[in-house]
Amino acid sequence: MHFKLILAFVEDRSTQAVLDAARKAGATGSTVINQARGEGAEKSKTFFGLTLETQRDVILLLVEEHLSRHILETIAQAGGFRDRPGSGIAFQVDVEDAVGIDHQLRKLAQLVEEEL
Repeated sequence: MHFKLILAFVEDRSTQAVLDAARKAGATGSTVINQARGEGAEKSKTFFGLTLETQRDVILLLVEEHLSRHILETIAQAGGFRDRPGSGIAFQVDVEDAVGIDHQLRKLAQLVEEEL
């Protein structure tokens, strides 16, 4: 079984919706890193020297490669990435090897069989 790592950088108010959507699309687990910062094509606005920016969360999802594109598209829709500039980005990278996921392999095998 081959895996992809999906990294999603989302506004903190969208984190739960993205996690729920990813799970419905086939993700079997996730890790969330809170209070990340980032900048897009335009700098963040300031008001009296204070930066007006939303907090971001980084969501890490180790997913089976046959499910990864569907999960990625679902995340983009749940986070509103195409609707609002700066609402978030997500991308996937190949994973060469992974350990510690034995308990998830049975569920993943069933999900992949259903998808194919």
